[in-house]
Amino acid sequence: MGTPRHDLDDPEYSAFAWGRYKRMLEVMALVSLGTVGVAELVLWRWLGGLDFVTASATFLGVFLTMMLAAALMGLMFLSSGSGHDERVEDRLKDEIDLD
Repeated sequence: MGTPRHDLDDPEYSAFAWGRYKRMLEVMALVSLGTVGVAELVLWRWLGGLDFVTASATFLGVFLTMMLAAALMGLMFLSSGSGHDERVEDRLKDEIDLD
């Protein structure tokens, strides 16, 4: 028996990897909500109150920025951890002159 395949072509490993990615996003959503709460509190204390537009813009800006960063970083780790990065073929490696 050979070494086990750890890539997204294997349905069992794929389910495991995507499940881990989903759990990571859920944890990051909670962290993002906590960060939004701190940001809203700081702005409320600094400005003496927030109107709906300011509070909404702060919530959306902070939350969506953190979730986008988490999603992209998670996809990067998923790609690296599943072996996709090692299977990329660099067709230009012989064409580049480093001199």
